[in-house]
Amino acid sequence: MSRPSFPTTLKEFREQFSEEVACFQYLAQSRWPDGFVCPRCSSRTYWVKARRHVYECSECGHQTSVTAGTILHRTHFSLREWFWAAYLVATHTPGMSGTQLQRQMGCSYKTAWYLLHRLRRGMVNESRSPLRGRVEADEVIIGGPVRGKTGRGVTKDEKSTLVFGAVEVIVYTDKHGACMEKAGRLRLAVTQRADAISIRRFLTAQVQPGSEIYTDGWKGYSTTAMADYRHELHQPETHALHIHRAFGNLKTWLNGTHHGVDPKYLQNYLDEFVFRFNRRKTPMAAFQTLLGLAAHKVPVGYEKMTLRESTG
Repeated sequence: MSRPSFPTTLKEFREQFSEEVACFQYLAQSRWPDGFVCPRCSSRTYWVKARRHVYECSECGHQTSVTAGTILHRTHFSLREWFWAAYLVATHTPGMSGTQLQRQMGCSYKTAWYLLHRLRRGMVNESRSPLRGRVEADEVIIGGPVRGKTGRGVTKDEKSTLVFGAVEVIVYTDKHGACMEKAGRLRLAVTQRADAISIRRFLTAQVQPGSEIYTDGWKGYSTTAMADYRHELHQPETHALHIHRAFGNLKTWLNGTHHGVDPKYLQNYLDEFVFRFNRRKTPMAAFQTLLGLAAHKVPVGYEKMTLRESTG
């Protein structure tokens, strides 16, 4: 069973997903691209009960919902409505706020907010490959200035949040033979501090060892933090051009589309921005990627999602 094709226009989307069963089949192919396998007995023979979104093993009788263990599990919305929400979120270039999705879906703001945050959980693929080659890394403050006893990386304003960022720099030759640069893939993560331990933790999770990382002269980028990488300092006239441009776009997006973000939900918004940034050249394909990834996510209830995380 190959991965399903995705629509390239709104007309194709409406035609392809005009019925619930079509959405069911698409989600099943995204979840089980090599065909359904019973999680209990490993049999590949089954009955399909599309109306209930269930696969039933013909050997042991075990039933598996196509939405079980996914962000779509136990939803009160039809799959068609979920697909429409995913399409709007994935293909609307600047993104969608809860208020915008509320108007489009004809639902309450609470429901629209919940749909958005569930979909954002499908925007991160934990098995994605790390950044590699030439990489720019830096930090940015979202929500306010940062000052403190130890200087950079200590937030005094509880509404401001420190964010690490890293972006690949792709070097290429244009049609005139000139050497050019452009931003590749991006990674963003909320952090409490910008010390060497925190920096090393972020880079280890996001950047392939041996890569060449360009930073400013902040002391946090110490020999300890950069032990697995080739470390270079930016020249003043070309200081972190690509990562700073990404940071600027991030702030514009947060303030323009979402009119600011509560710090406790910021990582979810960072994940969405990274998802959009890394697919900025192929916005239509983002729909397939979103549902393909979302089909492997563990659901989170509304109460847990809105519970304020401890800052201790």
